[in-house]
Amino acid sequence: MSEIEIRDDRSVGRLEAFAGDQMVGHIEYFVLEAPARALVPVHTIVEPEHEGQGIAGSLARELYVIAAREGVVVAPLCPYVVKWAERHPEEAPVADPELLKAAVEWLKAHPGRF
Repeated sequence: MSEIEIRDDRSVGRLEAFAGDQMVGHIEYFVLEAPARALVPVHTIVEPEHEGQGIAGSLARELYVIAAREGVVVAPLCPYVVKWAERHPEEAPVADPELLKAAVEWLKAHPGRF
């Protein structure tokens, strides 16, 4: 696998993985503001020709690193990130159920966002 660079494009809610100048995967997310601030990943997508190279895991790990650096939590709705967090509890603190509920409600209130 070539070197992967991960960039956070907060303005569009996307954590992007690049191999050179080509985007090879991304996590779509939003920032929940209430009842507490949280990063909420909704979808993880890796281009088919780059699957199986650890890109999705690198994206998930970086999302948790960013959240820790910002002093917020990750409230995952994306099935891949949920599974990744279960396999890496030392890196991925469990989100409060109320935050997860609020994230689901936010998503329902913004049906065209994702």
